[in-house]
Amino acid sequence: MGKLLVIIIGAFIIYQMLKGYFRNLQQPPASNPNTPRPAAENMVRCVQCGVNVPQTEAIFSRGEFFCTDEHRRLRQQ
Repeated sequence: MGKLLVIIIGAFIIYQMLKGYFRNLQQPPASNPNTPRPAAENMVRCVQCGVNVPQTEAIFSRGEFFCTDEHRRLRQQ
């Protein structure tokens, strides 16, 4: 009787551990509150076509923003 009780308790513990493991696999990873969020970036409008692009990717020439070098050349011809 003692061995059977130990086997039942052991099986129950293993079942609970596996159940928790598989439950954690199904949940999406929690975001870490200490991770810095990416800073919002200013958007600018291309004066040639009107498309909004991030300011760091835009081409600035003669006081105007452009989405591509081709649009810059077209505008300045």
